[in-house]
Parts: sequence; C-alpha cells; structure tokens
Amino acid sequence: MQTIAHWLDGKAFAGTSEATAPVTNPATGVVTGQVALANVADTRAAIDAAADAFPAWRDTSLARRTQILFRFRELLNERKEELAQLITAEHGKVLADAMGEVSRGLEVVEFACGVPHLLKGGYTENASTKVDIFSIRQPLGPVAVISPFNFPAMVPMWFFPLAIAAGNTVVLKPSEKDPSASLWLARLWDEAGLPAGVFNVVQGDKVAVDELLDNPAIKAVSFVGSTPIAQYVYQRGTAAGKRVQALGGAKNHMVVLPDADLDLAADAAVNAGFGSAGERCMAISVVVAVAGAGDELVGKITERATTIKTGDGTRDADMGPLVTRAHRDRVAEYIAAGESAGATVVLDGRGIDADGESDGFWLGPTILDHVGTDMSVYTDEIFGPVLSVVRVDTYDDALALINANPYGNGTAIFTNDGGAARRFHNEVEVGMVGINVPIPVPMSYYSFGGWKNSLFGDSHAHGADGVHFFTRGKAVTTRWLDPSHGGLNLGFPENK
Repeated sequence: MQTIAHWLDGKAFAGTSEATAPVTNPATGVVTGQVALANVADTRAAIDAAADAFPAWRDTSLARRTQILFRFRELLNERKEELAQLITAEHGKVLADAMGEVSRGLEVVEFACGVPHLLKGGYTENASTKVDIFSIRQPLGPVAVISPFNFPAMVPMWFFPLAIAAGNTVVLKPSEKDPSASLWLARLWDEAGLPAGVFNVVQGDKVAVDELLDNPAIKAVSFVGSTPIAQYVYQRGTAAGKRVQALGGAKNHMVVLPDADLDLAADAAVNAGFGSAGERCMAISVVVAVAGAGDELVGKITERATTIKTGDGTRDADMGPLVTRAHRDRVAEYIAAGESAGATVVLDGRGIDADGESDGFWLGPTILDHVGTDMSVYTDEIFGPVLSVVRVDTYDDALALINANPYGNGTAIFTNDGGAARRFHNEVEVGMVGINVPIPVPMSYYSFGGWKNSLFGDSHAHGADGVHFFTRGKAVTTRWLDPSHGGLNLGFPENK
C-alpha cells in the first residue's frame, strides 16, 4: 500500500512523524493508501524550505517567472486527464466533473501568466520640485494555502499560481482525504522548471495547520473550508500578525419567480444541486419557489432528478459517491431530521441502487419540499445531494429570506423580468449572484468570494484581489543631489 508523503525543497519527503491516515476510494470503500500526517518538525521543515527559497525567487525576473508559469500551464493542459483520474479515485466525483475542476483551475494559471501587467506600479515625475514618486508592489514571502477535500486541484490553483507569479514561495496543506493531487502538481512544477523550495506540500491535520498559522515565517494564509474552521483560521492567523483570507461555508438559495422558464429553472436546480453529489461550496441547496411556481417546479425537478445515474465515477455515471462513509451517514441523518420535522420527502436517496461496489459511500439525489427555515436541513450546510424547497408568497419574502441567512456565498434568481433581476442583484446581500445562472462562479479575472459568514478577511480569491492579497505596496520618493536643496530644515516636508 502506497504512502503519500510530503514535498519540500524540490523532492518527496517522508517526514519524521509515524502518524498516518487512510485514503479511501469512495466508490469501493477500499483503503488505497496511507497519507503521512506531519508533526511540528515536518511542517517547520517545509516552511524553512519556502523561507530559504524566497530571496532568490523574489529576485527572479518577471520574464523568467512568466516563462515557468507558461510551461506549467502547457504541461497541465497536456496531462489534465491524468490529474482528473487521480481526483476521481480519491474524491469520488465523476471524471467529467473532475475534468471541469482542472479546467477551471487552469484558467487561474493562465490569468497568472499575465502577472507582469498586473504588477505594474505608478510613476509621478516632479511631484514636488525635482522630486519624483513611484509605487511598486512586492511579494510578501512564504505563504500558506490550506485547501479542502471537495476541489483538491482547483481550490489550490485559485491561490498558488498568483502567489508564485508575484514572487512568493508556497506551502500547500491539502485535505488528508484526497492528498495525491497536491503531489502530482508539485512534480509538474518541478518539471516546468520551478526552483526547489518555491512550491512545497505538507500533508497533515490540525497539527500542521496550527504551525502554519503560528509560525512567523509564514506571512499570509489562504483557506477554504467550513465556516467554523474558517473563523478559527482567521482569528488565529491574524492574531499571529498574518494576512488571512478564509473562505467559509454556504447555503446558496435559488429564487424562482412565477414568470421564469420553469424547464430551464428545473434543469438548473438539478445540475447545481446534485453535481459532485452536492459537495460544492457553490451548490444550490435551497430552491425558493415564489407564489404559484412551487407545485409545477417541484414536479419538473423531481422528474429530472429521478433520471440521474448514481455510481462509480469511472463508469457511465452522472453522480458519484460522497467522500467518506461518515459524511454519507451524516447527510442521511439530515434527511431523517427534515422528515421528522415535517418536510415532505419527494425523492429519497437513502436507498439508492448505485452502479458501483456495495461498500461505496452512496446516497442518491434527495428532494425535500415544504421545508421550514427552523429545520436543520435549512439552517445547516449539509454538503450533500439534498435539495430543500422553501415556498414564499412574494419576491420581497424571498429576498428577506436570503438576506437574513448568515451565509452569503452564492445565489441565483430565475426570471424573465429584467426589472426584478436588476433589483435582485442590487439588493441581495451575497458575494456572487447569478441571473438565470445557477452556479455563478466568476472567471479567473474576477474575484471569487462571499459575504457574511462565507468570508473572513477582506480579500476574495483570484482576479485583481488575488494579486493584491499576495503583494504589498511600497511608495518611493526620490530626489537626486541638488545643492539648492541643502541646509537644515526641521519642519515637516512641504510640497512646492
């Protein structure tokens, strides 16, 4: 059985800790490997490698950095099927979905290839008499990326291409549930010509995370995960003086107005609710049916959901298993709780006959209608293939429902009324909004991030926000020697 190790200073590193965790194929329930769990010494070794590599990488020309990024982009594009297969084997999502994940991460790499333009400063000549001022943006130093299980390739690629392009060095701490993608990416960086120590991987759990948050050599932390852990990462990291962007959980609502194309809305609800078995921070988990749209809409959603084929992601399946047995059982408990609280179980995925091994972590598409806002299936982030339908009387009721929710990651409205759509994107308190688009994940040149309890920190991921997060500004004021400026003057400098 393979042991999935760390990567530091340009090579695999077994570490000094004997602690490991099992890595399981969710479609079979079979343990396929053991991932090393770093102790403090192992984590510090990765941080030290990043710190040692930083001065030379910081001083590497933008031209050279860009050449390496372009090479990494080409290698990733050529071999993306290989990475997708690795993701499916450890996460469980179907191959087509894994390919989509890699492609969206690739977009950020491509965006980072244009970093010379994004790092341009400003220059003012003769701001004061014979005094010039210019501004520059410089890298921070070693930075940490702590990524979740649901996107083992895409989420790290939201961050590390821009961090590296800007001149920082990186320590990536992936999820211990599907750790192999991180090592695959590390080897690809090595092949692309990235100097040793610029990109490092430390496998582990809370021990590794806490060292990354506390160690003074780490200057910034990027995190994606649940809201309680995001808040913990933000508080502990900022207490240690670090810059932190911590993206948390979600409860994404999709409002359907009576004038909407209900066939389009039903397609969108199914695709956005059950893709990747609902294990997406941008998944639609609540459909808000306004006025008379409810009955027909629920019927159309159910009709489509019953055609979804659940099974092994390497076979002809639409939806794969959940990531672990414990998570599968937890989601099933939410369904039972919703039923007990009075929700109508329109489609029950707990007894699904999946196209896969009997020990796989299967749970089929589930639809709960007449869900109340006090039910746990509504209040909690379930992170599974469970779609809750809440019925309201008016647009204003739907808006108030969303704005009262503690999460503010993504939302959508389906309507043919342009006025209602404009009101919605103006009034809704959510960071990413879709108009007849159920999963409004922006392109890489726009920022990704939510509001309220879906984000801790003031910087979103990728786009110009990402460049800004991984750099800091410096203003330089210059005056070359001129006898007319000599002499003592203890007054505050004036511009003349």
